[in-house]
Amino acid sequence: MAAQAVSLLREVARLEAPLEELRALQSVVQAVPLHELREQAAELRLRPLFSLLNQNNREQTALCVSILERLLQAVEPIHLARNLRLDLQRGLTHPDDSVKTLTLSQIGRIVENSEAVTEILNNAELLKQIVYCIGGESLSVAKAAIKSLLRISLTQAGLEALFESNLLDDLKNVMKTNDVVRYRVYELIIDISSVSSESLNYCTTSGLVTQLLKELTGEDVLVRATCIEMVTSLAYTHHGRQYLAQEGVIDQISNIIVGADSDPFSGFYLPGFVKFFGNLAVMDSPQQICERYPVFLEKVFEMADSQDPTMIGVAVDTVGILGSSVEGKQVLQKTGTRFERVLMKVGYQAKNASTELKIRCLDAVSSLLYLSPEQQTDDFLGMTESWFSSMSRDSLELFRGISNQPFPELHCAALKVFTAIADQPWAQRLMFNSPGFVEFVMDRSVEHDKASKDAKYELVKALANSKTVAEIFGNSNYLRLRAYLSEGPYYVKPVATTAVEGAD
Repeated sequence: MAAQAVSLLREVARLEAPLEELRALQSVVQAVPLHELREQAAELRLRPLFSLLNQNNREQTALCVSILERLLQAVEPIHLARNLRLDLQRGLTHPDDSVKTLTLSQIGRIVENSEAVTEILNNAELLKQIVYCIGGESLSVAKAAIKSLLRISLTQAGLEALFESNLLDDLKNVMKTNDVVRYRVYELIIDISSVSSESLNYCTTSGLVTQLLKELTGEDVLVRATCIEMVTSLAYTHHGRQYLAQEGVIDQISNIIVGADSDPFSGFYLPGFVKFFGNLAVMDSPQQICERYPVFLEKVFEMADSQDPTMIGVAVDTVGILGSSVEGKQVLQKTGTRFERVLMKVGYQAKNASTELKIRCLDAVSSLLYLSPEQQTDDFLGMTESWFSSMSRDSLELFRGISNQPFPELHCAALKVFTAIADQPWAQRLMFNSPGFVEFVMDRSVEHDKASKDAKYELVKALANSKTVAEIFGNSNYLRLRAYLSEGPYYVKPVATTAVEGAD
């Protein structure tokens, strides 16, 4: 069949309007195994197909794209780069986005190949066209172009091609298209900067990082909201955080939060700024960040007290992130009654908020209350017990009630709260002394979907593997937990049947 495809390609090349032949070729190439096409790769005459893309016939273009998508998989990247270079260049300027997408997918294959990528780096015009694809209306085309440029930047030669040639001017020109395109270029620059300190140096020297940071601290609140997300991405890397600290950016963000009280539009950017500090605290040191930037935790507590679900959600997420580490738990504990009030708010929202916010509250509670076995000192156990009791008059019943609601996501999130505290003795005593709770844990009929069964199994596992559960729950319940564990999450108890004499 591969030979038939080669023959049809030759037939197509001889005709001016070969729609019938293209339809036949499409059927054949889709049916031919890829390994057979690769065996015939040297015989595949692809240039005529590329030429047919330029005849302003939508059906013909669609057929050619479909055929080329298949046939080009059989062609080695180095062959593509060397022999179809002009066709690729034309493809990037084609008015049909499907042709651009096809071309960029092949460029993606080339830049992943260490030998073939050199051909791209030596082709200034092709690189320029890739850059200008960022400025098009199609988001998928822009993303494919950004992905290829990011891959190119992973080598020294690629960084030089992007930042030490006319290509940098092309990037800056593309940015002038509109706000959306400008942010796309910023996204590319931040992605490149995040790779290494050397990549960051190239990006800062270009002036584009400085331009982004000016927009971040400028007066446009919507621009601030967009820019902070990118700066947060840079802060995920150690060298990125170092750069932001050295340039005074973190201090500037802190100062903007301080001034947010007098800004009626601060709601647009505050969530992103608070998330930035939350991530910073987790990646560096919660204690150092909270001590150096006290406005951060102050603002989190203030947001938790808000009537705005967006602000409450960010506060809950941030508290959960902070409280996921022992150091973060200690920082929160030091705030005393202020944090107890936050916990009361979290408990209230877990019961009364929208389903989405309820789940975020439950996830935060799980992070706050979890202690690994080696962290379970008397002080920390006393702290988690106190936090748990601060959320409601009867926190165990609060979360049990949530778990009984007919929403699998809520059910699983509530079970995760119980799993987080399942190996802490105070929680085991609460569970054992709560009427019907042990039966609730053992009852398999409550869970109907896979996620719920898995979540219940994790709770049983945490209890069964605890060193104190046999003493607190009693041996008979301990043995039931072990039996549940050995039967697995999806066990179904066999139904006994009675044979009737004389039945067929």
